Amino acid sequence: MTRSNLIGGEMLNWSDLHPGDARPAAAGPAATALLAAALQPDDAVLIAGPHAADLITAAAAQVTSVDLLLRSAPDAEELAELLTETKGQVHCGSLDRFAAQDGSETYDVIVALDGLERLVGPDTANFPWAEALDRLRVRLRPGGRLFLGATNSFGFERLIQPDITAALPRDEDWGRAVEDRAPAGLKPLRSALNTSDLQTFAVFPSLVQADVAVTSVDGFAAVVAARAVAARNEGPVLMDPYRVVLDAAAAGLAFELAPAWYFVIGADAPAVLPAGVVPEGAGVLLEEHLLAALRCDDQAELRRVVPAYVAWLGTGGAGSPDNVIVDGTSYRLFGESQELDVVEHLARFARRALESGSRQPWPAAGDPHALTARLAAMAGITVPEQEFAPDEVVRPRGSAEQLTTVARLADELAHASARAILFEGTVSGIRRSLPYRVGHAVLNPARVIRRRLKRVLRKVRR
Repeated sequence: MTRSNLIGGEMLNWSDLHPGDARPAAAGPAATALLAAALQPDDAVLIAGPHAADLITAAAAQVTSVDLLLRSAPDAEELAELLTETKGQVHCGSLDRFAAQDGSETYDVIVALDGLERLVGPDTANFPWAEALDRLRVRLRPGGRLFLGATNSFGFERLIQPDITAALPRDEDWGRAVEDRAPAGLKPLRSALNTSDLQTFAVFPSLVQADVAVTSVDGFAAVVAARAVAARNEGPVLMDPYRVVLDAAAAGLAFELAPAWYFVIGADAPAVLPAGVVPEGAGVLLEEHLLAALRCDDQAELRRVVPAYVAWLGTGGAGSPDNVIVDGTSYRLFGESQELDVVEHLARFARRALESGSRQPWPAAGDPHALTARLAAMAGITVPEQEFAPDEVVRPRGSAEQLTTVARLADELAHASARAILFEGTVSGIRRSLPYRVGHAVLNPARVIRRRLKRVLRKVRR
């Protein structure tokens, strides 16, 4: 590969591959799978913007030639040395200096999975997103293909995790015009692309960590997406990441709220990236089925499903309810097996149920051990009492679920207090009634005589 070709607007003391105070380059299994599925051996490819080195080398191994367009001079030098055996050239500078002129090279494929915002540096005062898109498109040959990424400015992250650093300036937060950013929202982005030959993927959990990309966020794809978002947000959160993604999918909103999107123009790609990450076939996640039974207090269904699940574990099954698909009376694994015993599988579900803030129909099952013991009892398994261990309190993951749990417990406490007051009033009324007082007057002397006889008998025996 030819050494860096300086085109102007390059950043000499900046790295997008090894950022100190900025987000890293676009990467992930979904990005690699997309290029592996769509690139052809005779393609001439332009990779524009920051992309992880392993993503670039994988693409370079598939095609005839690869050119790179980078704004960072250190990154350009590093990648030029890494791809010495690859045909192509590294262009270092801003996209606005990479103008299409007579004789300029065109490409079969242009890859910009990081988006368009990081194709220019601080020397570019104003470069609208739509104009940046046009600059790339004119470099496409007739029938060429474009792979474009875009971050959702109002995705799940806004609901799950407050950006407490939003007001703190970072090194890359130099002044930029509002129109330099991508249109906000899926519909405006599709409108700006203005093509009928368009395939759109929802990317989870982000462009820089694209673990999965799907064309539809429903069914088991929603579960995979929820897992990816939850794994990225393991600390304190406003809402439970796992549950909010599943709830949005159930409402048909998960695609629009995805953290990012891939737009594929002029090419066909599989509906799921990477292949095999979303299970096929019918059924529902066992955990969701059990949680639904808990929420509506369907104990008959719990007593039917839990023993059947335990029986499946006894035949060699190895998965907790969050990792098992139930289809009628059959069970199959969702993902990798888990080497746990039966009680540990049930304990894992009990903890996840409490962390989700799900309603529990049994007041005495408010801690993981008690809930585990009750579920195990449905399958005829006795869980021994804990020795010298206080009851463990599991708080719901999100602040919203915690507030909901507090409100529910306060309501249950108010109802219990009202029943206690009613009971005390009933007892007090009975004690004031004439039959009670007559009976008390009749029986009280008999009680006194009985106690005295007992004392006399004890003395005689001595």
